[in-house]
Amino acid sequence: MPSDPRFPIGPWHWPDEVPAAERPRLIQEIADTPSRMRAAVDGLDDAQLDTRYRDGGWTVRQVVHHLADSHVNSYTRFRLALTESVPTIRAYREERWAELADARTLPPGVSLALLDALHERWVVLLSSMTDADFARNLVHPDHGVIPLDKMLAMYAWHGTHHVAHVTTLRSQRGW
Repeated sequence: MPSDPRFPIGPWHWPDEVPAAERPRLIQEIADTPSRMRAAVDGLDDAQLDTRYRDGGWTVRQVVHHLADSHVNSYTRFRLALTESVPTIRAYREERWAELADARTLPPGVSLALLDALHERWVVLLSSMTDADFARNLVHPDHGVIPLDKMLAMYAWHGTHHVAHVTTLRSQRGW
């Protein structure tokens, strides 16, 4: 297990390529993310939800809400890339979003319900995509041109990464 608490499953690295044979597994990881996060926070009380998963990091509550924020953005980015010619997407300040009142105070169930519905739609969309669709590109202001197959890999990692923030904290604290 990596020693850096920011990256409990290891840091993200853009792959050189994403083989088509990997796509079903990656789509399944995205499909499983809401239930894995729900299981990760199940039974936690407010004090536990408001515990930071690492010094200087977000609370468990903020991690759950961030996952919903991020995946709403990703779903929209996929739809833009599928319907426009190499769109430039908009970045957002995730650290500022995590400090907004809803991310700091709402119960995680609100974002878990959003993730359930969002991922149901996203998985249908992803499962319908062709090789040509996965080769479509978008432009990220910070990362340049990115094909959708690499976005798929990144968001499969992203869900697992944030679930691991919670499960690692639970394990460390004996929750």
